[in-house]
Amino acid sequence: MKQALLDAIAARGYDTLTPVQQAVTAPDLSGADMLVSAQTGSGKTLGFGLAIAPTLLGDAESFDAAGAPLGLIIAPTRELALQVKRELGWLYAQAGAQLASCVGGMDMRDERRALARGAHIVVATPGRLRDHITRGAIDLSAIRAVVLDEADEMLDLGFREDLEFILDAVPAERQTLLFSATVPNAIAKLAQSYQRDAKRISTASEKQQHADIEYRALNVSARDAENAIINVLRFYEAPNAIVFANTRAMVNRLTTRLSNRGFPVVALSGELSQSERTHALQAMRDGRARVCVATDVAARGIDLPNLDLVVHAELPSNHETLLHRSGRTGRAGRKGVSALIVPPAARKKAERILKFAKLRATWDVAPGAEAVMARDEVRMLADPVWSEALTESEAAPVAKLTESFSPEQIAAAYLRLYHARHSAPEELGPADAKPAPRAAFGPSVWYALEGGQAAGAEPRRLLPMLCKAGGISKEDIGAIRVHHEASFIEIREAAVAGFEASIGAAMKVEGAGLSRQDKAPERGDRPERRERPERGDRPERRERPERGDRPERGPGPDRSDRPVTKPRKPRGDGTTKPVDWNDAPAPRAKKPKPGAAADKPRKPRNKDKARSEARPEGVVTRHKPRAQGAGGKPKGPPPPKGKPGSKKNKARAGAADPGARMSGPRRKTP
Repeated sequence: MKQALLDAIAARGYDTLTPVQQAVTAPDLSGADMLVSAQTGSGKTLGFGLAIAPTLLGDAESFDAAGAPLGLIIAPTRELALQVKRELGWLYAQAGAQLASCVGGMDMRDERRALARGAHIVVATPGRLRDHITRGAIDLSAIRAVVLDEADEMLDLGFREDLEFILDAVPAERQTLLFSATVPNAIAKLAQSYQRDAKRISTASEKQQHADIEYRALNVSARDAENAIINVLRFYEAPNAIVFANTRAMVNRLTTRLSNRGFPVVALSGELSQSERTHALQAMRDGRARVCVATDVAARGIDLPNLDLVVHAELPSNHETLLHRSGRTGRAGRKGVSALIVPPAARKKAERILKFAKLRATWDVAPGAEAVMARDEVRMLADPVWSEALTESEAAPVAKLTESFSPEQIAAAYLRLYHARHSAPEELGPADAKPAPRAAFGPSVWYALEGGQAAGAEPRRLLPMLCKAGGISKEDIGAIRVHHEASFIEIREAAVAGFEASIGAAMKVEGAGLSRQDKAPERGDRPERRERPERGDRPERRERPERGDRPERGPGPDRSDRPVTKPRKPRGDGTTKPVDWNDAPAPRAKKPKPGAAADKPRKPRNKDKARSEARPEGVVTRHKPRAQGAGGKPKGPPPPKGKPGSKKNKARAGAADPGARMSGPRRKTP
């Protein structure tokens, strides 16, 4: 291993390497292609950073001046790519490496300028890298090593075509490393196509999934699912926690709910821009936020410090997603908790996912308010502030407090201040709670209220009106029967006295009279149905006489001598020549109307046509006569109406002919 890398690891505080890091840095695997499967949080990023170092540096201890990239790392998501860049940045810092990133959502012009200045290692997402290759912005001719991080996730996201395009664009003589949490058939086929004699590496920790993570499946009722999330966050009080949901809408809903309850929360989903997602993760790292509500976009490669709790607000679709979600905690030897919120309808799905993932979870009910308060008391008493010595600056205020208040008052004030800094827990119902059957109503009294169906009375309107006027709740009202002219209400006998006192002696409810009944009313006063006449009273049908046999018809007349087509009417000369309409005589002139001059010309319907006919030969005009349609009708818009010199018609003339004058009287055509 290169000395610069050893010094960087020692400065970072690493005493020993993880199993996957030791496996990929074995001397006999130097420069070889590898297909590595290891659980999340096992140090894969540092592992492939050490594995490709001999290929990138060769015999040198540091890099030369940056030019075309030597190493290429491809990651499925923007967050993972930027995280890999940060990890490799400190690992190769003393070796003088220049790193560049090409990820979606960032400014492409800045990335092109960084590539033009030169870089030793490029970390990219598949889609953005393909764009740079297509545009000729990156030179891959000097690539010595290619790493596909989370290769199974890239295939699940539909990047197979982009990966094949990229791997075909890099030199064939290269070192290719595929890192993945699982190795399905698609990954195996990709390795066979683009790797040469790849070494298969499976760490021992792969046999026992997530040994540092405690899985808890929490049964809750369907209506208490969101309340259970609040209680789980309060029960563990983790420095950092991630709550996973399946949809963006659910992410927005939970973010709003937790924010309203006082949790410092951020959201992380695909609908956010890259800058918003970066700021959200930075808030978690800085401690400004403690809870991150995210979709599965954050389930790959996100490494947050002190992330001790993962809550599955909605169950994932498969066991692989469960492993990647839960892998955000329990990293680098830390312990973590993965809590699954399981309503009754999702019990079978949760058991199936845990079975396929080969995980054992502790089944329990979600912590209630009492459990959260008890856990708060334990944390409060275990706080190291109780054992710290009294400072000089605190001596005077402490003496003043002890003189002014009793120990009980001081303890109560501290307890109240402690609880004020935390959100109150939620009361949860039984996990398998089913709606209890309604108990018997018991003794009751019936009242009649004026107005029934004829007045538009309905139970949904009568119920709140009676509760408000009588000062009772809906549990004190039994049956409501609306008849045609009146409505009948059943009141619990224990609430009758208060009901009548609130109504008053006038016994009026919003102007309608109310009277007490001695007994329950009938079910209804529907009008009696009219009896139908019996079928026997109908007159019997008259039998029709039977028809006799019809006489047979004889043969019809012989019509074979008829012509097939009817001959045309002969012309005046006795021939049957078809009529030539071009030689047809002119139509008859219409007779003039009485009182009109016989020699007065008819007013033309189309002015342009009349002008063109009256124009002598050889005269060129600006106006093109409009085309004629069927029947001699002009095509296009009708001619302008109004006076020829009006402003409106001048504008139309100018639009039709840009060369025409827009002022002065219209020039007449001779």
